[in-house]
Amino acid sequence: MNAWTDFMTPGDMHKWMAKAEGTWTGDVNTYMDPANPTKSTVSATYKMLYNGLFQSGEMKGDMMGQAFEGQGILAYDNAKKQFVNTWIDNMGSGVIYMTGEFDTKTNTLHLKGTQTDPMTQKDSHIRQEIKFLNDDTQSTTMYGFGMDGKEMLMMDIVLRRVK
Repeated sequence: MNAWTDFMTPGDMHKWMAKAEGTWTGDVNTYMDPANPTKSTVSATYKMLYNGLFQSGEMKGDMMGQAFEGQGILAYDNAKKQFVNTWIDNMGSGVIYMTGEFDTKTNTLHLKGTQTDPMTQKDSHIRQEIKFLNDDTQSTTMYGFGMDGKEMLMMDIVLRRVK
């Protein structure tokens, strides 16, 4: 019973996730052409679910000239001592799945996982960093692999809290 109690009790990492609760607006750079990033804007809403164990995030805006909507669930698994993140959006039918760890020194969540590459129809590696620059500003940077097989910057987002 003690193990289940520990497993279901929010801790410090859940408190860190809860810092994002609220509404945010942001600027997005997408690097399909690294020399000429596509700029767009988004709004995001984060809320904690189920006794503060999970963070639900919804994002809306425009991406590469198209209407964009997406939703993620971020969790901290108390038993595995790691974060788990899933993401779905209207720009693909696959689910992005990542796991990772929080670096307290840099206040950065480092995630790694896979997403479906629609060209090869196989999993492609992806990496993401989420960092709180202060209580009202956060950045997300996403990396994937380019046509040359080397890791490249795919997207960066800077969100500012709406007050």
